[in-house]
Amino acid sequence: MSFFSNKKFSLPPGSALPLLVAGAFFMENLDATVIVTALPQMAKDFGVHPVDMNIGVSAYILTLTVFIPASGWIANRFGTRNVFSLALILFTLASLLCSASVSLSTFTAARMLQGFAGALMVPVGRLVVLKNTQKSDLIRAIATITWPGLVAPILGPPLGGFITTYASWHWIFLLNLPLGIIALVFSRKLIPQVEGQKGVPFDVTGFVLTGAACLGLIFGLDMFNQGTINWKPVTMVGGAVIVGALAVWHSGRATHPLLPLTALKIKSYAVTIYGGSLFRVAIGALPFLLPLMFQLGYGMNAFDAGLLVLAVFAGNLAMKPFTSPILHRFRFKSIMLINGLLNSATIFACALLTPDVPTAITLLLLFASGMTRSMQFTALNTLAFSQVPAEQMGGANTLFNTAQQLSTGLGIAIGALSLRVAEHFLPASAGMQTGTFHIAFIIIGVFSLAGTLDSLTLDPTAGDEIRRKKESVPQPASSQK
Repeated sequence: MSFFSNKKFSLPPGSALPLLVAGAFFMENLDATVIVTALPQMAKDFGVHPVDMNIGVSAYILTLTVFIPASGWIANRFGTRNVFSLALILFTLASLLCSASVSLSTFTAARMLQGFAGALMVPVGRLVVLKNTQKSDLIRAIATITWPGLVAPILGPPLGGFITTYASWHWIFLLNLPLGIIALVFSRKLIPQVEGQKGVPFDVTGFVLTGAACLGLIFGLDMFNQGTINWKPVTMVGGAVIVGALAVWHSGRATHPLLPLTALKIKSYAVTIYGGSLFRVAIGALPFLLPLMFQLGYGMNAFDAGLLVLAVFAGNLAMKPFTSPILHRFRFKSIMLINGLLNSATIFACALLTPDVPTAITLLLLFASGMTRSMQFTALNTLAFSQVPAEQMGGANTLFNTAQQLSTGLGIAIGALSLRVAEHFLPASAGMQTGTFHIAFIIIGVFSLAGTLDSLTLDPTAGDEIRRKKESVPQPASSQK
């Protein structure tokens, strides 16, 4: 008999599967930011201007955003284990191609392949955990796979700077090879084999509308950030909103929509999409704004600025052991409101930072910010699927991952746009000083606060079905003493 069968697969508590998916997530999320500090050296090797290297970052993020909606259909059609394993192979191969790139064009093509592979790894990996984890272990499993998304964006810039300074930028991508191979081996052993579902057509219209809306919105905001306001960015953002509305209209009427919206009728899920997206925009902007403020406002070099931001990572790390016990002890609504307000306060407090503030105070603030963002992310990611029926899990997971990726990408764009807005309130001669960043932090803090206040619409008992599950699980006779 095969080790895995097509029968329902139940994971025991403490299974290694969430750790496997978390490892793949970490590899994918790290590659989104680790090359930022390596871009000048890469530009020199490619013979291009450093600014031109931004296409390598943008191509990766945009490819992720466009193809995530299709990941749910691909996983259902060809089986989650097959698709997740293929994603690992493609990501590892693309990493090798990135390290071997000799021009900007070949590097961009390799990054797009990485983005496509990442678009499969992120939602399919989460779907594997959701479908194969008992409700009693869901909080711990989600906490495990959420952590990489918090840590990697903070750890990426200083790690990339260290590797580029003391080795070569090529090693940034070569390090993925052994990690990808190890993850592939364990994926074949840990993920159950489930046959794909045939007969469900691919929603081409939904794919085109969703992709066009995401691309138009990100590109339009990026054009605003170039400092000139004319009809082009306005038209692009306005067109993206219209196309997005058409995508929603189509999804509500299609027989087999690419992004099913049925789960939005569940309040606990809808809050994690609407308010959660606003929160992720704010959190996505911080890794962009903080290093820039420390470099341009404080006069620090890139590596030292990255090291200072590691205090956020330390807060994430310190909070991790407490997230699951807190979620089991207190109700989700209370946690998301109180913790969300604390997180918003830490963002507003960044508007008070200056070079004269003692480094210890700055580190303490960033540490607290890391703790609260870790708690909020885990609460949102866990609550999202607490009341979603099994038959809607695939579509809900795809929509959740699409919203998560889009809001994270928008965080960087809106962070940059906030700086442009701030420049209009300061003298032109002031340049990009700390005051500019202070206004930007206030704008971003409003996003976090708005996302937090959406939690007020939650029912007080939201999430109780998984929060109290452990209490209701009967203990074996041998353990009842």
